[in-house]
Amino acid sequence: MRTYSLTVLLWSCMFHAIQMMPSQKRTNKHSRSERITGLSENGGKTLHRTKRGWMWNQFFLLEEYTGPDTQYVGKLHTDQDKGDGNLKYILTGDGAGSLFIIDENTGDIHAAKKLDREEKSLYVLRAKAIDRKTGRQVEPESEFIIKIHDINDNEPKFTQDVYTASIPEMSGVGTSVIQVTATDADDANYGNSAKVVYSILQGQPYFSVDPETGIIKTALPDMSRENREQYQVVIQAKDMGGQMGGLSGTTIVNITLTDVNDNPPRFPQSTYQFSSPESAPPGTPLGRIKANDPDVGENAEIEYSISNGDGSDMFDIVTDKDTQEGIITVKKRLDFENKMLYTLRVEATNTHPDPRFLQLGPFKDTALVKISLEDIDEPPVFSRSWYLIEADEDAKEGSIIGQVVAHDPDITKNAIKYSVDRHTDLDRIFNIYSGNGSLFISKPLDREETPWHNITVIATEINNPKQSSQIPVFIRILDINDHAPEFAKYYETFVCENAKAGQLIQTVSAVDKDDPPQGHKFFFELVPEFAVHPNFSIVDNKDNTAGIMTRRNGYSRSKMSTYLLPIIIFDNDYPIQSSTGTLTIRVCACDSWGNMQSCNAEAFLLPAGLSTGALVAILLCIIILLLVILFTALKRQRKKEPLIISKDDVRDNIVTYNDEGGGEEDTQAFDIGTLRNPEAREESKMRRDVIPETIFQIRRTAPLWENIDVQDFIHRRLKENDLDPAAPPYDSLATYAYEGNDSIANSLSSLESLTTEGNQDYDYLSDWGPRFKKLADMYGGEDSDRD
Repeated sequence: MRTYSLTVLLWSCMFHAIQMMPSQKRTNKHSRSERITGLSENGGKTLHRTKRGWMWNQFFLLEEYTGPDTQYVGKLHTDQDKGDGNLKYILTGDGAGSLFIIDENTGDIHAAKKLDREEKSLYVLRAKAIDRKTGRQVEPESEFIIKIHDINDNEPKFTQDVYTASIPEMSGVGTSVIQVTATDADDANYGNSAKVVYSILQGQPYFSVDPETGIIKTALPDMSRENREQYQVVIQAKDMGGQMGGLSGTTIVNITLTDVNDNPPRFPQSTYQFSSPESAPPGTPLGRIKANDPDVGENAEIEYSISNGDGSDMFDIVTDKDTQEGIITVKKRLDFENKMLYTLRVEATNTHPDPRFLQLGPFKDTALVKISLEDIDEPPVFSRSWYLIEADEDAKEGSIIGQVVAHDPDITKNAIKYSVDRHTDLDRIFNIYSGNGSLFISKPLDREETPWHNITVIATEINNPKQSSQIPVFIRILDINDHAPEFAKYYETFVCENAKAGQLIQTVSAVDKDDPPQGHKFFFELVPEFAVHPNFSIVDNKDNTAGIMTRRNGYSRSKMSTYLLPIIIFDNDYPIQSSTGTLTIRVCACDSWGNMQSCNAEAFLLPAGLSTGALVAILLCIIILLLVILFTALKRQRKKEPLIISKDDVRDNIVTYNDEGGGEEDTQAFDIGTLRNPEAREESKMRRDVIPETIFQIRRTAPLWENIDVQDFIHRRLKENDLDPAAPPYDSLATYAYEGNDSIANSLSSLESLTTEGNQDYDYLSDWGPRFKKLADMYGGEDSDRD
């Protein structure tokens, strides 16, 4: 097969004459490529060399083209195209079919959409020429590139809309403040579309900007924060190197001058005067003075001190860190009769001076403070600033619980009377003796209702009622054990019908309104008459909780749906308090995992519509009838020696329903291994003492040994044999259980009971455990439901 050259002719609108290189040079480059001759598969003909006829392999389109027609990119053409329409041109690669569309008949390529160089600046495409009849390429696939030429369609954009910067005040000219940066999405390698120049539109003459780097600098010396603190500078970024026609963007730079300690503190006046009563206690503030400092922050922090004067040992001055004021306070006890006027010299000093500005002068100032004393009648003074009194909760009415003391600081020493501010004791629980300040109780106290009482006591001069003072008194009520513990909440307790002995059904806890100092400690036990409860017991967990445990296996809703269990709860404080709480326990039906399903005492109906009592009566009659027949037939063959010697072999199970035996003395008809292996009772065994006329094939039934319900077991066995056509006519019920030697229960058979007079007492069956529960229910009747 002969190969032909594929020529691509591309035309790009108005950009051909400017951007494309001369075709002769590129044509020569590609014309050097040659194909090596070889043999074709079918003819063995020599393949001749062919020169490539490319005019160029890189093309350009203008971005953001908005003309009425689509941009014409170029034309694909091969020497094999005879113009008869047998060839089809295919374009693949970046944007083929969406951005760039080819006419498969003529090979013309158009740009279908407006292109954006900032989204994609280069497209790689591949061209193929396919024979429509054979589907084969007539030329190898050729690759060419379309580049998108940039236009200046993007203005410079700053990385931030607003910049924030700060610089210390008094900075020198040319100090750098901040650098702003603007970017241009246009092509930086083509023209000046992305060349950005910075200029300042607002902020002169204080600041300047570097046109190339965007660094903002100070332009004036010694700018003072105290004169102006905030500056707003507008910076412009313009592309095209700042020339006319370029696009521009702006940003705002907020510049703050930060403070330096360049100002000393100064008192607004040289002399201050204050007065103080002679009775002012140490620490009493007399007045404030302040030195002004225009600086801020730590540069304005001031330390006050008393440098000299005749009152330096009687007064003190401290600095208020929030307001930077000097507070003059009393240092020692004052006496008007001893000295009436004091003079102080106060000094204010900066705590953080800046060495660069020490030449401006000393960063401190002084002022004169004069303090005069006043001789006035002072109100009574309490011995304490507040009182804390403790009172027992069971204190009797009229009991004294504490005392407050006040005195007159004046020389006259006027008498004082005490009273309680009734606004703080509306219930009048407390009262005070007016003469000596003793507090006593007027009404009973209850710590659980109000553990704290906050009252105010007033001391007043008898000769001058206007002179009075008051003091807060906090009264704490001490607890006594006067409340009995009780259940922490109402418990909804239930027990499953299939519960086992020793099973935890509820954990109870207690609460007590009292608050003993060593913490609560509760004890739980049943009331004495219920100490030996046949159904439930209580276990004290020693952690203020107790567990309710079952004492027997199985509970019946039909007999007893609810149990009441009284529990006594004791505490360990003195005097010991106790209460009795009754726990209501419902009997509920549960699944095998112990989840409650129903707690209603509804009747359980069988499919036949019979109640449980009716079914039990019917089964009892059937069993008695069968046992009477069995007893009559085998009465003469009974032996005195029991069938099973070992007491361990006693099983409360029915062996094989269709195995007719010869009574308790028939040792050949019964195999003790059947009791040991439940599988064995399902095996088909032949009678060893009776040979039936016809041997029947005994049908194997589903294993029932997992069913613990004897009633259901018997019912199913009767149903199986009634429906079995091959059942022998001599089917009978095997012995229910066997009693070994020395059994205190004697025989379980009810046959002999027919010959005895009166009712037999079967209550002892209830003590034999869950396996004899059904027998106890059938024989004991209502007399066994004592719980």
